Amino acid sequence: MKWNNMPLKIRLYVISAIILLVGLSSAVVIYLTAMDDSDNVLGYEVVDGVVYPITPQNSKMYVHDLELYGGKAAVLADEFKRWFIDLWHGKSLAFTIAFISTILCIGVSFVAYHTPAVPKPHARGDDSQA
Repeated sequence: MKWNNMPLKIRLYVISAIILLVGLSSAVVIYLTAMDDSDNVLGYEVVDGVVYPITPQNSKMYVHDLELYGGKAAVLADEFKRWFIDLWHGKSLAFTIAFISTILCIGVSFVAYHTPAVPKPHARGDDSQA
């Protein structure tokens, strides 16, 4: 069966499956090959056997100075900015891509579900609609 001969509903379901397959496989590849960034680490802190890196942004002095100059809003904006930037690096990128591809797949499947299977033929000269 050729692509042009397929009904729109079937094409949309195939597109949603391709989006999910490519997105999740890309996420797996990124997760397996990604390394966590440790460029500007000041040191490490061990809490309950888990090692956490200490960056300049996590130091009490940085947070204090930021709050002193900009208030609580500046601290919250800085935390949000760092969280959003971290979504696009390392292993977090894999989860971001998996989430976005899943949402896109659900959206295209939703459109496909609400698409009529076969369009109703429009008869010429039928004035009963008017």
